[in-house]
Amino acid sequence: MARFVALSDDDWGLLAPHLQLRRLKKHELFAQEGRVAGEVAFVLDGMFRQFYTKDGEERTTYFYFENHLMSAYGSCISGRPSLLTIEALSDARLLCFPYAVLAALFEQRPAWQKFGRLVAEYLGLGLEDRMVSLLLLSPEERYRDLLTGPRKKILERVPQHYIANYLGITPVSLSRIRNRVAKGR
Repeated sequence: MARFVALSDDDWGLLAPHLQLRRLKKHELFAQEGRVAGEVAFVLDGMFRQFYTKDGEERTTYFYFENHLMSAYGSCISGRPSLLTIEALSDARLLCFPYAVLAALFEQRPAWQKFGRLVAEYLGLGLEDRMVSLLLLSPEERYRDLLTGPRKKILERVPQHYIANYLGITPVSLSRIRNRVAKGR
């Protein structure tokens, strides 16, 4: 969280009483499509995937790892049922807190307000990067971007079928792309 803003001990003290350590087992859900989300979490250990479901087919859009903030943020803000699901891909430990507490802190302290703005900007940039990738890059270019970009951790830790889903291709297509890239073509 410190990468967004430096918070004083007093600022932290306002959130600390609301922090709750939670453990999730592999395949347990942090957020579920159709349910109103009300929590934000900081991932201490483990990994998660975020996905949408359309006509019974899952479409992976994001992965969370250690030191990530995680939430079905749109549902928290709007109070409407979530359109996405966040599933644990491994056993995990989280520090959770109610979004309502965070929203109240935005109103109470400038440092928390700055934190909220910077998180929103970070999310906006991430969404734009993802949209540009899907609209302007081929699946092979998206794969190569994973190899060289800051999201290399996805390739190192996430099962191949989820990576293929994230890239918008089948596992067979991913295998072909991996072979071409490995051969330098």
